[in-house]
Order: sequence, then structure tokens, then C-alpha cells
Amino acid sequence: MKQKSLIGILFIICCLSVSPARAQYDVLPLPQSIEIQKGEPFALWDGLVQIVTPENLQGEAEFLQAYLKDITDSTFPIAQKREKGMRYIELSLSPKVTAPEGYVLTINKKGITIAGGSAAGVFYGVQTLRKTVVNARQLQHVTELTNQLSASSATPPFTLLYPVVITDAPRFSWRGMHLDCSRHFWSVDFVKKFIDLLALHNMNVFHWHLTDDQGWRIEIKKWPRLTTIGSQRSGTIIGTNSDLDDGIPYGGYYTQAELREVVAYAAARHITIVPEIDMPGHMLAALAAYPELGCTGGPYQVGHYWGVYKDVLCVGNPRVYEFVQDVLTEVMDIFPSEVIHIGGDETPSEKWQHCKKCDEIYVKKTLEGRVSGQVEGGSGGPRTMPEYPYEEMVRSVLQPYFTNKVFNILASKGRRALGWDEILDGAPQDAMIMSWRGSAPGAKAAEAGHDVVMAPTTHCYFDYQQVEDTRFEPSRCGGFIPIERVYSLDPAPDSLSVEARRHILGTQANLWAEYMTNEQMVEYQALPRMSALAEVQWTQPERKDYQAFLLRLTRFTSLFEHYHYTYAKHLWPDRQIPNRWQF
Repeated sequence: MKQKSLIGILFIICCLSVSPARAQYDVLPLPQSIEIQKGEPFALWDGLVQIVTPENLQGEAEFLQAYLKDITDSTFPIAQKREKGMRYIELSLSPKVTAPEGYVLTINKKGITIAGGSAAGVFYGVQTLRKTVVNARQLQHVTELTNQLSASSATPPFTLLYPVVITDAPRFSWRGMHLDCSRHFWSVDFVKKFIDLLALHNMNVFHWHLTDDQGWRIEIKKWPRLTTIGSQRSGTIIGTNSDLDDGIPYGGYYTQAELREVVAYAAARHITIVPEIDMPGHMLAALAAYPELGCTGGPYQVGHYWGVYKDVLCVGNPRVYEFVQDVLTEVMDIFPSEVIHIGGDETPSEKWQHCKKCDEIYVKKTLEGRVSGQVEGGSGGPRTMPEYPYEEMVRSVLQPYFTNKVFNILASKGRRALGWDEILDGAPQDAMIMSWRGSAPGAKAAEAGHDVVMAPTTHCYFDYQQVEDTRFEPSRCGGFIPIERVYSLDPAPDSLSVEARRHILGTQANLWAEYMTNEQMVEYQALPRMSALAEVQWTQPERKDYQAFLLRLTRFTSLFEHYHYTYAKHLWPDRQIPNRWQF
């Protein structure tokens, strides 16, 4: 009862400025419209309520049934028709809900209806109802406390929900989270738990970083050494690139069967998995497996250190494009996503400068550019030859050459390429840009007509520290992004032109795993900042209010605890270890 009493006290504080009816529906992320209605509340009571659904929403009904079982410990039966004498929670698709991911949630004395513009819209309505029931049950417990009922009093066997009409739809179509499984490897069960966390936050894109210098994590049957060799490193550096290596073999990879299982798990929750195969840089694990793909021929070893390695794919080697074609063919067979992330970040050109094969391509493309006075491709049409230092000139010619080759492979299969913002110069017009080096590259890309996902280091790198005093923080990663900074992000500000704002698809946060050595650290770094990002992604900016968000977040953390997620408690000092120096 002590924990329940604490929740009750917090809930009283949270409800001081709002009515009990409104407090039920102040969920996270905040819906676009909440209209409290007159009338008697709906009683969610075991044995008297059924879930009514058409066959094409059976999956959503089963999620609702499972969520309510978790919250109330009661099982509400699912039927395709209403039964006499039973109250109902009815799911449906409605042409009146024009937003594809929108929904209308209506509650009155007789029943609850969730009408969606699609099955995804119904699913998000289910999420709102799920969180509403949690709030309502907390509120009922507060009522018990304020009426000075016995400390042993049990929660009533029913939950009262006030009449309301909630009309809701997301602001952005891309509401994502990234997870790096290359530097440290996460189990299939944990990836599923992470996907459940996305669903709880109304997110719909899981960006899965599957390959990097420190480990190749996806089975490619045509190139088997990628996993037999590339998925294993012989040791890991200790600390922040010190001279001390633990010498402990480390590795792991996902079989194609496991990947398909996770894809289906996410799809059932209306989450698209966007796989990333990072290239032509960050490819040391692949080079260790197939050294002939590098400019020097090796030998190479899977990376122990964190950072940027100089060895990259040899863009002048035709065999590299056979490799890329084979890898992407198997990736596309596993992942149905229209978008495939091709990386493109942090690619040094040093090895290209001293490679005969790469030099031949560089000279050829440079001569072509001089003859025409232009370089092929690029945002906003043709451009003149750049006047850069030699290293930058090599990169400005060879990386677009490689990017266009990869783009064509994907386009031939009806897919789209997404890359980090380094690919912007020379990228095909249909290529998507993920802006990570601040928001400026994304703004430039959007103004040039590229579709953009904002993921700036200034707001969205959740491996960065959450507090300035890092003495008691588990991660060694630098940087500082407090939750209020995350909440302040506007991915499509008014400073952009109207046309450019149309090209901002949304935003996501990134979790790079150099310093995340266990699953609890991943959750800790994500939460509760992920909740702030969810409101950035979903809620219209004029409805955002940071102080009101903190009140909603305080209630929302009960779900973290219920589902055993580890979260940072800096906003709630009373929940932290009382004295860190004495135990």
C-alpha cells in the first residue's frame, strides 16, 4: 500500500489544476482535442462489458483485451456483435475519420467506441483508452485516500470513465526511434520489448542499425562470413578509447528467421522497421570477413575501438557493387519497408586517395564534370565543380558515385534510399535525408525538395547524458540533452518555407550503443526522454506545454514500472537512492 499511497499523493498534486474528468484523458502524447461531455460515466466492469470488433480489427481487439487484462486483471470477451444486456467497447473503421492514423474515441454511459481512419488509427485509439483506464484507476484510488478509507481497502472491481469525445491524429507521419545493435548486441526478446515501448508512445518507425565497424548483425546467406567472422570481435576497448582492451570475445547476430519474426511482431503494432546497412564507411566488420572489398586488401579485424575507421569499401571495385546488390536483395526480402537506410555518414576518403581503382573512377568523373562544367546529381539540380581541398574533392566525387549506384539498386526494386545528411551533396532527388549534424542540413535538404527526417544531435541523441552532474550516471558518453530540450524541439519550424515544411516527414531519437553494455542502460537512456519526443512527434505545437507535460509524465511513469522498464528518475528525486554515498 505504501507504493499506492505515493502514486495517490502524486496524482492529487497532478490534478490540482484540472477536473477529475479531464485528468483521466490527459494522457501522453496529448491528443489534439478532448471534449468532456455531460452525463453519467461508463463503468468498465468485469462480466458486463464486451469488446465488439469486425474481423479485420481482430488484432487490435486482442491488444485491447490484453492491455485491459494487464491493468484490471479482468478478461473482457471479444465478439463480432453486441449482446443484449452487455455494455461494449466497439472498434470500427470510419470514412468520416479522414486522417489515415487518426481516430475518434467516444465514451458515454452505454459504451465506448473507437473509430479509426485505418487499423493503425484504431490501434492508437486503443493506446489512448489503455492510458485513460490507468489514469482513471489511479484517480479512484485517490478518491479512496481523500475519503480516508481503510489502508487495506482494495481497488473497486470497476473503473469509471467520464463521458468524452476525443478527436485525434498525429502531427508527423514519421515517429521513430533508432537502436544500435552493432556496437553492442541485443537479444530478440529485448528488441521486442523495445518495440512495445514504441507502441506505448504511438511511434510507428523502428530504425534498426544492424551493421557497423564493431559488428555485423544480420545473416546474409550469399555472404556467410559476414556473420561467422564479421559478427565477432576479439575484444572491446575499456572506457573511452583507452589503451586497455578486455580481450573478451564478443558478438552475436540475428538469423533471417529471427528478423522476420521481429518484423511481424512490429507490423502487428503498426510499426515499420527500417533496416540500416551503413556504407561505404563503417564497414570494417564486413572488410574483416571479405578483405577484397577494401582498397588495401587487408588484413582487417572487426573494430574494438569507438569512432571512425579509415578503411572503407573500395568504390572503384566492381566486386563491391555485387556485394551491395546481394546484401540489399536479401535485406529487401526480409524487410518490406519502402525505405532502406544506406548510412553514408563519416566516410574518410584517405584510402580512396591512394587506391588505383578509386583514382580511375575519380579521374573519369572529374573529367566528365569538367567537360560539362557540372557534377552529376545533387540537390536542386546540376552544380559546378567544387573548390575543396583534395580530400574533400575526392569525397565529393566518389561518395555521390557510390550513393547513386546504391540508390539505383533500391529504386529498381521499388524502394527508397534514406541516408545520413552527408549524402546530401550529389544525392538523387528522390533520396531521403536524415539530418543528424544539427537541423540545418535537414532544412537545406527540405528546401531543395528532399524528404527529411530530423534527428539532430542537439535534441535527439539519447546516448548523451541527461544531467550535467554525471558522477552517478551509468553511461560514459559525452554530450548533454535534458528532457526539457527534447521537448522544445520543433522539427518543422515556421522559419522554413511552407513547401519545405511539407518535406519534413517527422523526427526520431537515436540510441548509439558504444557505452550501453546491458539492456537496462538502453531503457535508462531512452526514458523518460522518449516520452518527451513522443509529444513532439504527435501533438500540434500550440498544444504543447512543458509544465503540463511533466504532470502527465508523472502519471505515465506508472506504466514504466508496471511493465518493468528502467527509467531515469532525475525529475523525481524522492524515487532515487536516498543517499548515494552511504548504503
